[in-house]
Amino acid sequence: MIGIIDYGMGNLHSVSKALERLDQPYFISEDPEELNKAEGLILPGVGSFKDAMTLLKEKNQEDFIKKWAADGNPLLGICLGMQLLFDGSEENGDTDGLAFLPGYARHFSKRKDMDPALKIPHMGWNKLEYRLPDHDVLRDVEEGHVYFVHSYVIETKDEDVLIAVCDYAGDVPAIVGRGRIIGTQFHPEKSSTVGMGILKNFVTDVAKGRNTYE
Repeated sequence: MIGIIDYGMGNLHSVSKALERLDQPYFISEDPEELNKAEGLILPGVGSFKDAMTLLKEKNQEDFIKKWAADGNPLLGICLGMQLLFDGSEENGDTDGLAFLPGYARHFSKRKDMDPALKIPHMGWNKLEYRLPDHDVLRDVEEGHVYFVHSYVIETKDEDVLIAVCDYAGDVPAIVGRGRIIGTQFHPEKSSTVGMGILKNFVTDVAKGRNTYE
């Protein structure tokens, strides 16, 4: 059973509909005690990093998510949910994140090689380039285009957390992870065959109880 974390800023409808298409049982909850009954969690997100962290704290979800991950349980962050997995963000003022992965979210305009002709936000379809093609989350999924909508991009010096990237004024971390923590900057639920294949791999491995992504 997959638990979708409701903290007030997630794209709950599209994620839940994607799980229904995969015939994957799920529930949506903001209650840590209820979420703790899940086999795997999804942290969706749309909006401001600072607002999201404020809500996670107010709903007593931040400490729960940190313990969940520390105990080796599977967690998938989507879009803003992926950025929350990192050390922090400069969006609307410097804000600490969940700090599972090393890196910081900065506005695209801060990139040295940002072409003024490139639009911000980075919105639309872009092609993945696999850095770790043998990673379980990419199993039987060919490189293809997925759907992005974001103005802030993760900057990290740790190449080991990069499962896939795309190109937009340089490498954009598109799929990241360490252990059983996975994040996608794009929306897999809106990304046709490629995105649904990645989402399917995550929920399939959760259902099998595999200690995957090690």
